[in-house]
Amino acid sequence: MGYVRTLLQRWRYFTNGAAGIVAILLAASTCDAQVAPVSQQSEMPWAQELNKYPGLLPEFGVLVAKLQRNIQFPAARAESRLLPLLPESTMSYAAFANYGDVAQHTLQVFRQELQESAVLRDWWEHGAPAATGPKLEDALEKFAQLSQYLGEEVVVSGAVEGREPSLLIVAEVRKPGLKKLLQQMVLELAGKSQPTVRVLDPQELAAAQDKSPSQDLVVLVRPDFLVAALDLATLRRLNARLNRSSSEFVSTPFGQRIAKEYHGGVTALAAADLGQILKQVPRGNQQDQANFQRSGFADMKYLVWEHRSLSDEAVSQAELSFNGPRHGAASWLAKPEPLGSLDFVSPKAMLAATVVLASPARIFDDAKEMAGSSPTSPFATLAALEQMLQLSLKDDLLSHLGGEITAELDSVAAPAPVWKAILGVNDAARVQQTLSKLLAAGHMEEQISEERGLTSYTVRIPSGKTPLEIAYAFADGYLIVGSGRDVVAEGIGLHGSGGSLAKSERFLAALPPGHSLESSGLLYQDPVAMAALRLRQTAPEMAASLAQLTGKNTPTVIGAYGEETAIREASRGGGFDVAAVLVVAAIAIPNLLRSRIAANEASAVGSLRSVNTAQVTYAGEYPQRGYAPNLSTLGPDPRAANTESPAHAALLDDTLGNATCSGNAWCTKSGYHFRVTANCRVQSCKEYVVEAIPVDGNTGVRSFCSTSDGVIRFKIGGPPSAISATQCRAWPPLQ
Repeated sequence: MGYVRTLLQRWRYFTNGAAGIVAILLAASTCDAQVAPVSQQSEMPWAQELNKYPGLLPEFGVLVAKLQRNIQFPAARAESRLLPLLPESTMSYAAFANYGDVAQHTLQVFRQELQESAVLRDWWEHGAPAATGPKLEDALEKFAQLSQYLGEEVVVSGAVEGREPSLLIVAEVRKPGLKKLLQQMVLELAGKSQPTVRVLDPQELAAAQDKSPSQDLVVLVRPDFLVAALDLATLRRLNARLNRSSSEFVSTPFGQRIAKEYHGGVTALAAADLGQILKQVPRGNQQDQANFQRSGFADMKYLVWEHRSLSDEAVSQAELSFNGPRHGAASWLAKPEPLGSLDFVSPKAMLAATVVLASPARIFDDAKEMAGSSPTSPFATLAALEQMLQLSLKDDLLSHLGGEITAELDSVAAPAPVWKAILGVNDAARVQQTLSKLLAAGHMEEQISEERGLTSYTVRIPSGKTPLEIAYAFADGYLIVGSGRDVVAEGIGLHGSGGSLAKSERFLAALPPGHSLESSGLLYQDPVAMAALRLRQTAPEMAASLAQLTGKNTPTVIGAYGEETAIREASRGGGFDVAAVLVVAAIAIPNLLRSRIAANEASAVGSLRSVNTAQVTYAGEYPQRGYAPNLSTLGPDPRAANTESPAHAALLDDTLGNATCSGNAWCTKSGYHFRVTANCRVQSCKEYVVEAIPVDGNTGVRSFCSTSDGVIRFKIGGPPSAISATQCRAWPPLQ
């Protein structure tokens, strides 16, 4: 891939200094994990890595703090000298700051810390990153070197000129020598391969000929600008526009909308002319077109995202605008209002999401209209169901809901998750009557309890060995549903005491700058708690350690705001708490992958032994059949699980011996695909091969096979196709 494209990908790493270093550490550890010998994969869990380098995590904390203090980011830009250069047909636009100085300073801080910290230096030179760390440092040096030749902004845009879409990358040139540097970098990246990037000056562009379709980028280096495109025609058109100092794009409505975003200063900006893009989308049938028009999204105008500083705080904002007042599904999000449901949410929540709908009953009507009268419509059987239940979903339930809905997750630990849902209600008595009728129709009984003036209802739903308990109650215009009576009572108590999430200083401090709790929607999450949740299955020890930090880091809060002709989004731009989690993941993830791969491979070998045992048993019980021709034959009968026959011998469970694993079909278990094929004549099989190949490179490194000799053999990677018994026996045996 060409260096310019690689440059754009790497620019994302430097949105803050900490993220830059985390990228180095994560990439180094991951690359090393990919080349680690299979025999070592089960011997290096992440805990052993940390034990080998005591004090490593605290050193990461010191490093991040130094980056936060010392790294200066590019100044906000109040205008763009590149924006006027684009063609009038531009439909998408993205502008990024030049982060070359940030990359250089980040490396300087990191290298200084390596000199001062013996444990960090020892890990970097002899630990997981030892093989790839120098290569990454060299790549970042080249990135910083190239950036010194470019101006303060890089713009990537898309347009449609003629019938084909085009891509443009534009930047100012600071000093001469860029063409030579780019040509050198392209050759270095290509190695022994043919370079897929052409670097031209204006004279070479005029005489250039189109080459093979494999061409990735054509780069024009002028004394004033660098321009890259995917084809010569696009490059020539922009070169001609630069020669005549054309600036038609900023006079277009879309160009003016983008220029407006620079007022006040931006650090990053992206925009799309959705109206023009929709015109390029192929039209469906009349019904699809009519539904799209009714949805209201056919009136979309622009999508704009920006990152800027407000009152010395970083904030990200997005706007989806429409050509007129929102209607249809586009108007389902209500205008901002106080979010009273958050008064029932626990400050211990790891995740909470709120949305305010304009009118649940109107949404029901809109959805029903868009679904049409087709027999396959989800509303086709609703009338019959309502008649049977003697109620109307719209009139008896949806019309009495207020539209505000909040979902909260506190814990997923055993024995059961802790959660709540809070819904605004206009008529609690009518909603209660409808709920009781629905529960009775489902043959579920409610247990009513009175405690301290609170009436709560508990329903037990059969679910495995332990019934699922759901409780609900009404309070101050809200229906509170939760994973138990105590959970519901706690939420109502928080509402009364003022101790809820909505009143916590930590939550209020995380709201987007310039925005209050009044909004159309809100997403709150504790990033450390969510990271611990994702690690529960793969690294329970790490998850437990991270869980201890829950509530001590800065949460993430994203707000949504519905306006008459637009929907807006805003969030803070901080990220050091997330970066701290990524630093931990930089060590954990590669070693966790090793451990998981080792476990998957051990499971695959065990499964092959089970298949071999089942084949010997099958051949003994059905000597006229010989060996089973596939896994399905060794498994249970799907129509009668307790019966045994030559067609379904019930010698394997239904995970490996599934009825779908017949013929050449594969069965999947613990990250591996399994298959049995046999050499059969006249329904008698004298030989078989059982194969196990990894689903992908993250689930296993080796493939395994075995035949009637019972020896399990292996090969690095997966076989290109089904293998014979002779081919299997050519693989080295597993020691």
